[in-house]
Amino acid sequence: MTEASTKPSVLLGARVTSDFIDRLATRYTVLGPLPPPFSETVAALPAADARRVRALITMGTVSTTGAALAYLPALGLISCVGSGYEGVDLAAARARAIVVTHSPGTNSAAVADLAMGLLIASVRQMFEANAFLRRGDWTGNYAKRMPLVRGLTGRKVGIYGLGAIGEQIARRAAAFEMEIAYHNRKRRADASYPYFATLHELARWADVLVIAVRAGPGNRHAVDAGILAALGAAGHVINIARGAVIDEAALIRALREGVIAGAGLDVFEREPSVPEELVALGNVALTPHIGGGTLEAAAALQDLVLANVDAFFAGAPVLTPVPELSALPSTA
Repeated sequence: MTEASTKPSVLLGARVTSDFIDRLATRYTVLGPLPPPFSETVAALPAADARRVRALITMGTVSTTGAALAYLPALGLISCVGSGYEGVDLAAARARAIVVTHSPGTNSAAVADLAMGLLIASVRQMFEANAFLRRGDWTGNYAKRMPLVRGLTGRKVGIYGLGAIGEQIARRAAAFEMEIAYHNRKRRADASYPYFATLHELARWADVLVIAVRAGPGNRHAVDAGILAALGAAGHVINIARGAVIDEAALIRALREGVIAGAGLDVFEREPSVPEELVALGNVALTPHIGGGTLEAAAALQDLVLANVDAFFAGAPVLTPVPELSALPSTA
């Protein structure tokens, strides 16, 4: 029996960095990463490999259905890279006593930084200004210049989801002397910011609506045409959470028709596909889901995922079980 075959088997259900694979390979037999869609590629695994898999490392955006998990009969752990776990069939995991973990807080500072970058880019029209300059329109002729806009000081920022990332965004917005309020499912006793009981009320109050909520079936398209209308013609929406929280078609209409002034988006409904209509608009700042894309965030995220996997195989409690399944025991 080879050394590799004596190691517990871990399956990668999503692409991760090569250095993370190297770290995993020192402890475990690493299978994958599987190309999308997971439901099809896991079914194509050799039966002998599938039977050995004890842990699955994936991402919240990957659809990990109960039917797909059935191909992994020995599976005991699903560890999500990142804070989201919306793609995991939690009911199926619970039925099989599979432990599910995620990685909250590891990239919150990095994502909050990008949120503020997109906020500034949107309200100060930085992408439009960049295009203005590159077209050669900046000639020094005062008859042709970028329009004046409101600055950040005194703007009202409504944060939808005051979790680890939302809290970091609030701190950064406060440093820009912006007013801050938030909406969660319930008021946070430890938060000093004004609380709005509904998203509609928050949007009506805010100049900028920042989406930082964890995605799930209950908030799909929560930011719809009505919320965008409540935000108003001078409003901006920033999304660094998940694309599905915004009704993308309604957002495109709102940007095109002046229902809102602008948007800054790092996430999209059907990544990596971005609607051509959205790309063509000049009043939206777009980035390709790079919120957590810093060296520091990647290192912290790898450390936490690895710590959860190590704990599982040691028969110890995992560090960060998802809240819905936190009562499940960890078994080796």
